[in-house]
Amino acid sequence: MDIISMDEKKDKIMAVISSEAYKPMKVKDLAVLMSVPREEKKEFLSAVEALLNDGRIVEDQRNLLRLPGENVLAGVFSGTAKGFGFVHINDTEEDVFIPAQSVADAHDKDKVLIEVLKNPTMPGTKREGVVLRVLERNDLSIVGTFIKNNGYGFVHPDNQKFGSDIFIPKGFTEHAVSGNKVICEITFFGNASRKPEGHITNIIGHIDDPGSDIISVIRAFGIPLEFPDGVINELKGVPEHVDPEDTVGREDLRSLMTVTIDGEDSKDLDDAVSLTKEGDFYNLGVHIADVTHYVKEDSPLDKEALKRGTSNYLIDKVIPMLPHELSNGICSLNAGEDRLALSCLMKIDTKGNVVEHKIVESVILVDKRMSYPSVKKIIEDKDPEETERYKEFVPMFFLMDELAGILRKKRHKRGSIDFDIPECKIRVDEKGEPVEIGPYERNRATMLIEDFMLIANETVAEDHFWQEIPFVYRTHESPDPEKIQKLATFIYNFGLTIKNTNEEIHPKEIQSLLSKIDGTDEESLIQRLTLRSLKQAKYTVNCDGHFGLAARYYCHFTSPIRRYPDLQIHRIIKLNLNGRLTPSKIRHFEKILPDVAYLSSRYERRADEAEREVEKLKKIEFMSKYIGEEFEGVISGVTSSGLYVELKNTVEGIIRIEELEGDYFIFDEEHYMLIGEHTKKTYKLGQKIIIRVEGTDKLLRTIDFSVAGEPEEVTRPGEQ
Repeated sequence: MDIISMDEKKDKIMAVISSEAYKPMKVKDLAVLMSVPREEKKEFLSAVEALLNDGRIVEDQRNLLRLPGENVLAGVFSGTAKGFGFVHINDTEEDVFIPAQSVADAHDKDKVLIEVLKNPTMPGTKREGVVLRVLERNDLSIVGTFIKNNGYGFVHPDNQKFGSDIFIPKGFTEHAVSGNKVICEITFFGNASRKPEGHITNIIGHIDDPGSDIISVIRAFGIPLEFPDGVINELKGVPEHVDPEDTVGREDLRSLMTVTIDGEDSKDLDDAVSLTKEGDFYNLGVHIADVTHYVKEDSPLDKEALKRGTSNYLIDKVIPMLPHELSNGICSLNAGEDRLALSCLMKIDTKGNVVEHKIVESVILVDKRMSYPSVKKIIEDKDPEETERYKEFVPMFFLMDELAGILRKKRHKRGSIDFDIPECKIRVDEKGEPVEIGPYERNRATMLIEDFMLIANETVAEDHFWQEIPFVYRTHESPDPEKIQKLATFIYNFGLTIKNTNEEIHPKEIQSLLSKIDGTDEESLIQRLTLRSLKQAKYTVNCDGHFGLAARYYCHFTSPIRRYPDLQIHRIIKLNLNGRLTPSKIRHFEKILPDVAYLSSRYERRADEAEREVEKLKKIEFMSKYIGEEFEGVISGVTSSGLYVELKNTVEGIIRIEELEGDYFIFDEEHYMLIGEHTKKTYKLGQKIIIRVEGTDKLLRTIDFSVAGEPEEVTRPGEQ
């Protein structure tokens, strides 16, 4: 008996399904049509499954097998807590809406095969589809909270986009108790009639245990925590001090007065600055740690760095891209120690133009480690004590402030957008419990370092663009006209307008809008909505410009300790400087850089999402101390479900529509407001309001407020 290979079986099936006479049918009918013997049915089903996984055939909602048409596409599914979702198709701007009844067994971040319907069932939807098949699961493990029930139980996923609790049968609970944070391996992903099922594989700790919440987030997002043995072994060869032989051939910049300016608790110092002035020209040096001298391409360290993509900063816990022996040691630009660097040396005129520049391998010696608060005290507060303490450096700090102002003015003139949205700063105690939450202070000291890093990034990007060599750029595309049109409709309620909303908009229009709302009650709200109307920045191999910065050329060069794209372009820059960027090396980088850009963008998103999730948990934990108390806030969102209110400390909670007293409230979608049916009382975006904290729920990730009155003097959380 001849043995037929799997490929031959697949070819035979494809021949039948591709024939003109074939009519879509179920798999069992196809087996009958092809006269498949009973003993070969298992191999036949495997071949059909393989063809489905390859996307060469599809199985529609009626379970009929057929060839995929032009309307059958692969993409990544993004779920929602309400059951419906969206699928993002590569190289297309508009996502495909998937109604809840058409999701099948797809879950958040799964790669799926969908069919785009010609006639959407949801009015106003441009593209609507149905999930035909899950091609690749995002993760077989889910982190969540266990709820016990007579020997069996359920896991409530931390990722609310997963869409369903997971049933845990008896004997597979690993003795977890209600409230345990657990890792659950999914054994069945569910369908229309049956919940997903799984087995508990690991108990992280109890939901109320200190630190278990952050560890749960780390596990849920799949962020690598421990470094593998190969990396640990490689670290044994990392020196504690710079070898004098490694400084040979480098430009010696140790005589330059050089400082680092960072946060008070920063340990990985990867950028230093120097500045002098000769006549009408500023000589700015931006010196970046030469991490690639110690992290060689394709080494265990390099592979692990790419796998992480970026360092993760989760309140009081840092998960570094590189081990501390590097990030806090030989690669950190610690004061008083020789360090290897890549320096971008720029000659800048009084209008902010870089008239000359060079990029060199260097050896530097940082004279002083400065903090943002100290520099602020000197240049902004004119603090006499701090000025005396650092008197040797004070003239340079004022010169830096002067140049930063020139660079900022130039960027503003060309249309660069500055979103001065207060970031959240959370202070925790030794147990990880939040003790203070408020907006992160941005001042002239933090801004001058931003200004210097921006001009270095632009200079390096433009230099290598014109050399036409493979590179990784930081790209921020122009926003979709449709989203800008929606923003224009919204801000019209505040008497504001944006020009050219039906065409490609210029950054200056956004800049102009932000200047109009500067200092107003609705400033923070409109800033956030405007930011959401723009696209996300990403890494690309093409230099497509940066819309937000109004920059034609931009890259990330200044943080190789904590960002992989910076590390990668340092390699290219050094090879190029030394004349070793050969044709074979160019082909090598052309091959690998698209994946580097894609993975770096992906892991950056992961880090951002994890950071937001931890912030949300800490805010819930913090506000649980203030149940029953009243605070002033601003309505930051209006939906058919109720009002979202943001407090002055950046905490946001919801006032559910059914909890609004005194009337029956209707959602006016056009004007983003709730209107009382009888009293005509309105709640609208940007409106100040006094709320009472009614409750918090770490499991559901919610903070519930109620209306307590009109604005008046109230105490802020954390100021009692």
